[in-house]
Amino acid sequence: MIVVTGATGNVGRRLVETLAAAGEKVTAVSRRISAADVPDGVRTVQADIAKPADLNQLFDGADRLFLLTSGDYLAAGGDVAELAAAARQAGVRRVVLLSSQGVGSGRHAPAFEEAVKASGLEWTMLRPGGFASNAFQWAPSIRADRVVAAPFGDVALPVIDPADIADVAAVALRETGHNGQTYVLTGPEPISPRQQAAAFGDALGEPVRFAELGEDEARAAMSAFMPPVVVEATLAILGSPTEDERRVSHDVERVLGRPGRTFTEWVARNVAAFK
Repeated sequence: MIVVTGATGNVGRRLVETLAAAGEKVTAVSRRISAADVPDGVRTVQADIAKPADLNQLFDGADRLFLLTSGDYLAAGGDVAELAAAARQAGVRRVVLLSSQGVGSGRHAPAFEEAVKASGLEWTMLRPGGFASNAFQWAPSIRADRVVAAPFGDVALPVIDPADIADVAAVALRETGHNGQTYVLTGPEPISPRQQAAAFGDALGEPVRFAELGEDEARAAMSAFMPPVVVEATLAILGSPTEDERRVSHDVERVLGRPGRTFTEWVARNVAAFK
Protein backbone atom coordinates (compact mmCIF):
# COMPACT_ATOMS: atom_id res chain seq x y z
CA MET A 1 0.00 0.00 0.00
CA ILE A 2 1.25 3.45 -0.92
CA VAL A 3 0.03 6.51 0.99
CA VAL A 4 -0.06 9.72 -1.08
CA THR A 5 -0.47 12.99 0.83
CA GLY A 6 -1.57 16.12 -0.98
CA ALA A 7 -3.58 13.81 -3.20
CA THR A 8 -5.82 16.46 -4.80
CA GLY A 9 -3.03 18.79 -5.97
CA ASN A 10 -1.19 19.13 -9.27
CA VAL A 11 1.36 16.45 -8.35
CA GLY A 12 -0.63 14.24 -6.00
CA ARG A 13 -3.64 13.75 -8.25
CA ARG A 14 -1.47 12.61 -11.16
CA LEU A 15 0.56 10.35 -8.86
CA VAL A 16 -2.55 8.64 -7.47
CA GLU A 17 -3.83 8.01 -11.01
CA THR A 18 -0.46 6.65 -12.15
CA LEU A 19 -0.05 4.32 -9.20
CA ALA A 20 -3.62 3.03 -9.45
CA ALA A 21 -3.21 2.39 -13.18
CA ALA A 22 -0.08 0.36 -12.39
CA GLY A 23 -2.08 -1.87 -10.06
CA GLU A 24 -0.82 -0.48 -6.76
CA LYS A 25 -3.04 -0.24 -3.71
CA VAL A 26 -3.24 3.45 -2.84
CA THR A 27 -4.49 5.56 0.06
CA ALA A 28 -5.10 9.15 -1.10
CA VAL A 29 -4.93 11.74 1.68
CA SER A 30 -6.11 15.36 1.69
CA ARG A 31 -7.98 17.67 4.02
CA ARG A 32 -10.87 17.71 1.55
CA ILE A 33 -11.11 14.59 -0.59
CA SER A 34 -13.87 12.24 -1.69
CA ALA A 35 -14.22 9.15 -3.84
CA ALA A 36 -15.05 11.42 -6.79
CA ASP A 37 -11.47 12.75 -6.71
CA VAL A 38 -9.75 9.41 -7.28
CA PRO A 39 -9.92 6.34 -9.53
CA ASP A 40 -12.09 3.40 -8.50
CA GLY A 41 -10.51 1.25 -5.83
CA VAL A 42 -8.40 3.98 -4.25
CA ARG A 43 -8.95 4.46 -0.52
CA THR A 44 -9.51 8.07 0.51
CA VAL A 45 -8.80 9.61 3.91
CA GLN A 46 -9.72 13.14 4.92
CA ALA A 47 -6.94 14.21 7.24
CA ASP A 48 -4.70 17.11 8.15
CA ILE A 49 -1.20 15.69 8.38
CA ALA A 50 -0.17 18.61 10.61
CA LYS A 51 -2.43 17.18 13.36
CA PRO A 52 -0.99 14.21 15.31
CA ALA A 53 -4.48 12.87 15.97
CA ASP A 54 -5.06 12.52 12.24
CA LEU A 55 -1.93 10.44 11.61
CA ASN A 56 -3.21 7.23 13.19
CA GLN A 57 -5.65 6.50 10.37
CA LEU A 58 -3.21 7.03 7.51
CA PHE A 59 -0.77 4.16 7.50
CA ASP A 60 -2.77 0.95 8.05
CA GLY A 61 -1.29 -1.65 5.72
CA ALA A 62 1.09 0.86 4.11
CA ASP A 63 4.74 0.24 3.31
CA ARG A 64 5.52 3.35 1.22
CA LEU A 65 4.74 7.05 1.58
CA PHE A 66 4.76 10.06 -0.74
CA LEU A 67 5.07 13.08 1.52
CA LEU A 68 3.90 16.48 0.29
CA THR A 69 3.35 19.17 2.89
CA SER A 70 1.24 22.28 2.43
CA GLY A 71 2.63 25.80 2.56
CA ASP A 72 1.13 26.35 6.01
CA TYR A 73 2.31 23.00 7.42
CA LEU A 74 4.75 24.44 9.97
CA ALA A 75 2.44 27.28 10.97
CA ALA A 76 -0.27 24.68 11.62
CA GLY A 77 2.02 22.81 14.00
CA GLY A 78 3.23 20.11 11.64
CA ASP A 79 6.26 18.03 12.64
CA VAL A 80 7.84 15.93 9.88
CA ALA A 81 9.90 13.95 12.41
CA GLU A 82 6.74 13.00 14.28
CA LEU A 83 4.96 12.07 11.05
CA ALA A 84 7.89 9.94 9.86
CA ALA A 85 8.07 8.19 13.22
CA ALA A 86 4.35 7.36 13.07
CA ALA A 87 4.78 6.02 9.55
CA ARG A 88 7.73 3.83 10.52
CA GLN A 89 5.95 2.48 13.59
CA ALA A 90 3.00 1.51 11.37
CA GLY A 91 5.24 -0.44 8.97
CA VAL A 92 6.15 2.10 6.30
CA ARG A 93 9.69 1.45 5.07
CA ARG A 94 10.18 3.97 2.24
CA VAL A 95 9.35 7.66 1.88
CA VAL A 96 9.62 9.94 -1.15
CA LEU A 97 9.65 13.59 -0.03
CA LEU A 98 8.60 16.43 -2.28
CA SER A 99 11.18 18.99 -1.23
CA SER A 100 12.40 22.02 -3.19
CA GLN A 101 15.30 23.07 -5.37
CA GLY A 102 15.66 25.92 -2.89
CA VAL A 103 17.03 23.51 -0.28
CA GLY A 104 20.02 22.83 -2.49
CA SER A 105 20.54 26.53 -3.25
CA GLY A 106 20.23 27.54 0.40
CA ARG A 107 17.10 29.63 -0.10
CA HIS A 108 14.92 27.20 1.86
CA ALA A 109 15.62 25.51 5.18
CA PRO A 110 16.62 21.82 5.03
CA ALA A 111 14.64 20.84 8.14
CA PHE A 112 12.14 18.55 6.39
CA GLU A 113 14.84 16.68 4.51
CA GLU A 114 16.93 16.33 7.65
CA ALA A 115 13.96 14.94 9.60
CA VAL A 116 13.27 12.34 6.91
CA LYS A 117 16.93 11.33 6.70
CA ALA A 118 17.04 10.87 10.48
CA SER A 119 13.86 8.79 10.56
CA GLY A 120 15.40 5.42 9.76
CA LEU A 121 13.21 5.07 6.66
CA GLU A 122 14.55 4.53 3.16
CA TRP A 123 14.28 7.91 1.48
CA THR A 124 14.35 9.69 -1.86
CA MET A 125 14.34 13.49 -2.13
CA LEU A 126 12.67 15.27 -5.04
CA ARG A 127 13.79 18.90 -5.46
CA PRO A 128 11.68 20.54 -8.20
CA GLY A 129 12.19 24.06 -9.42
CA GLY A 130 9.29 26.31 -10.41
CA PHE A 131 6.11 24.54 -11.53
CA ALA A 132 4.69 25.09 -15.01
CA SER A 133 1.28 24.99 -13.33
CA ASN A 134 2.04 28.29 -11.58
CA ALA A 135 0.83 29.74 -14.91
CA PHE A 136 -2.74 28.97 -13.82
CA GLN A 137 -2.54 32.27 -11.92
CA TRP A 138 -2.75 33.98 -15.34
CA ALA A 139 -5.90 32.15 -16.43
CA PRO A 140 -8.35 34.97 -15.52
CA SER A 141 -6.34 37.68 -17.31
CA ILE A 142 -5.69 35.50 -20.36
CA ARG A 143 -9.37 34.59 -20.65
CA ALA A 144 -10.58 38.16 -20.16
CA ASP A 145 -7.91 40.30 -21.81
CA ARG A 146 -5.38 37.97 -23.48
CA VAL A 147 -2.62 39.36 -21.25
CA VAL A 148 0.06 37.90 -18.98
CA ALA A 149 1.36 40.23 -16.26
CA ALA A 150 4.54 39.22 -14.45
CA PRO A 151 7.84 40.64 -13.21
CA PHE A 152 11.28 39.96 -14.71
CA GLY A 153 9.90 39.28 -18.18
CA ASP A 154 13.14 38.13 -19.78
CA VAL A 155 14.61 36.01 -16.97
CA ALA A 156 14.37 32.39 -18.15
CA LEU A 157 14.07 29.41 -15.81
CA PRO A 158 13.52 25.70 -16.63
CA VAL A 159 10.06 25.21 -15.10
CA ILE A 160 8.95 21.64 -14.45
CA ASP A 161 5.67 20.01 -15.49
CA PRO A 162 4.00 18.62 -12.33
CA ALA A 163 3.18 15.48 -14.31
CA ASP A 164 6.91 14.79 -14.58
CA ILE A 165 7.31 15.21 -10.81
CA ALA A 166 4.53 12.67 -10.30
CA ASP A 167 6.05 10.26 -12.80
CA VAL A 168 9.46 10.43 -11.09
CA ALA A 169 7.79 9.92 -7.71
CA ALA A 170 5.96 6.85 -9.01
CA VAL A 171 9.21 5.27 -10.16
CA ALA A 172 10.97 6.07 -6.88
CA LEU A 173 8.08 4.53 -4.93
CA ARG A 174 7.73 1.40 -7.05
CA GLU A 175 11.25 0.50 -8.16
CA THR A 176 14.55 -0.22 -6.46
CA GLY A 177 17.72 1.81 -6.87
CA HIS A 178 16.45 5.17 -5.63
CA ASN A 179 17.16 4.87 -1.92
CA GLY A 180 19.38 7.71 -0.72
CA GLN A 181 19.06 9.64 -3.99
CA THR A 182 18.29 13.35 -4.38
CA TYR A 183 16.83 14.36 -7.73
CA VAL A 184 16.73 17.94 -8.96
CA LEU A 185 13.71 18.21 -11.27
CA THR A 186 13.48 20.84 -13.99
CA GLY A 187 12.05 21.16 -17.44
CA PRO A 188 14.24 20.48 -20.50
CA GLU A 189 14.78 24.16 -21.38
CA PRO A 190 14.65 27.59 -19.74
CA ILE A 191 11.70 29.80 -20.62
CA SER A 192 10.96 33.40 -19.65
CA PRO A 193 7.55 34.88 -18.72
CA ARG A 194 7.52 36.75 -22.04
CA GLN A 195 8.11 33.46 -23.88
CA GLN A 196 5.41 31.80 -21.80
CA ALA A 197 2.95 34.45 -22.93
CA ALA A 198 3.91 33.71 -26.54
CA ALA A 199 3.35 29.99 -25.94
CA PHE A 200 -0.19 30.75 -24.79
CA GLY A 201 -0.74 32.86 -27.90
CA ASP A 202 0.37 30.00 -30.13
CA ALA A 203 -1.90 27.53 -28.35
CA LEU A 204 -4.91 29.86 -28.44
CA GLY A 205 -4.35 30.98 -32.02
CA GLU A 206 -4.34 34.67 -31.16
CA PRO A 207 -1.84 37.06 -29.56
CA VAL A 208 -1.37 37.11 -25.80
CA ARG A 209 0.27 40.34 -24.68
CA PHE A 210 2.98 40.40 -22.03
CA ALA A 211 2.80 43.22 -19.45
CA GLU A 212 5.85 43.53 -17.21
CA LEU A 213 5.18 44.25 -13.55
CA GLY A 214 7.58 46.21 -11.40
CA GLU A 215 9.00 44.40 -8.40
CA ASP A 216 6.81 46.34 -5.94
CA GLU A 217 3.71 45.60 -8.01
CA ALA A 218 4.58 41.92 -8.04
CA ARG A 219 5.27 41.93 -4.29
CA ALA A 220 1.86 43.46 -3.59
CA ALA A 221 0.08 40.94 -5.81
CA MET A 222 1.91 37.93 -4.33
CA SER A 223 1.35 39.11 -0.76
CA ALA A 224 -2.35 38.48 -1.22
CA PHE A 225 -1.79 34.71 -1.08
CA MET A 226 1.80 34.15 0.15
CA PRO A 227 3.48 34.84 3.51
CA PRO A 228 6.15 37.57 3.34
CA VAL A 229 9.12 35.24 3.62
CA VAL A 230 7.87 33.17 0.67
CA VAL A 231 7.19 36.31 -1.37
CA GLU A 232 10.75 37.54 -0.92
CA ALA A 233 12.30 34.15 -1.67
CA THR A 234 10.16 33.80 -4.80
CA LEU A 235 11.04 37.27 -6.06
CA ALA A 236 14.72 36.56 -5.49
CA ILE A 237 14.55 33.38 -7.56
CA LEU A 238 12.51 34.99 -10.35
CA GLY A 239 14.64 38.12 -10.53
CA SER A 240 18.15 37.01 -9.58
CA PRO A 241 18.39 33.25 -9.99
CA THR A 242 21.66 31.49 -9.27
CA GLU A 243 23.46 29.56 -11.98
CA ASP A 244 22.14 26.33 -10.44
CA GLU A 245 18.58 27.66 -10.57
CA ARG A 246 19.00 28.55 -14.25
CA ARG A 247 20.60 25.22 -15.13
CA VAL A 248 18.64 22.40 -16.74
CA SER A 249 18.87 19.20 -14.71
CA HIS A 250 18.73 15.87 -16.53
CA ASP A 251 17.45 13.90 -13.54
CA VAL A 252 13.96 13.56 -15.05
CA GLU A 253 15.46 11.87 -18.10
CA ARG A 254 17.78 9.72 -15.96
CA VAL A 255 14.86 8.37 -13.94
CA LEU A 256 12.19 8.13 -16.65
CA GLY A 257 14.32 7.36 -19.70
CA ARG A 258 12.79 10.26 -21.64
CA PRO A 259 13.17 14.04 -21.64
CA GLY A 260 10.99 16.14 -19.41
CA ARG A 261 7.91 17.78 -20.91
CA THR A 262 8.28 21.35 -22.20
CA PHE A 263 6.21 24.30 -21.06
CA THR A 264 4.61 24.33 -24.51
CA GLU A 265 3.44 20.75 -23.95
CA TRP A 266 2.00 21.72 -20.58
CA VAL A 267 0.10 24.62 -22.18
CA ALA A 268 -1.29 22.38 -24.94
CA ARG A 269 -2.55 19.90 -22.34
CA ASN A 270 -4.22 22.62 -20.22
CA VAL A 271 -5.26 25.19 -22.84
CA ALA A 272 -8.98 24.76 -22.10
CA ALA A 273 -8.49 26.57 -18.78
CA PHE A 274 -7.27 29.67 -20.64
CA LYS A 275 -9.89 29.96 -23.39
